[in-house]
Amino acid sequence: MTPKEIEYFTRLTGFAPVGIKRLDDLHSYIKRCKRHYWGTSPDTVALHQLIDDALSRCTGSG
Repeated sequence: MTPKEIEYFTRLTGFAPVGIKRLDDLHSYIKRCKRHYWGTSPDTVALHQLIDDALSRCTGSG
């Protein structure tokens, strides 16, 4: 991850993506963040979408 990506994920989720060395690590981090911010409220759904969008940009899969 680039420093800019780390900064963005930290600001977005409130948790720094520490020790991300492989794609599996990144997916585990995303899963933990989403589990922390769980629910079906519009705000939670929007946050999960922002996280998914950031993941897509980071991995080039979007």
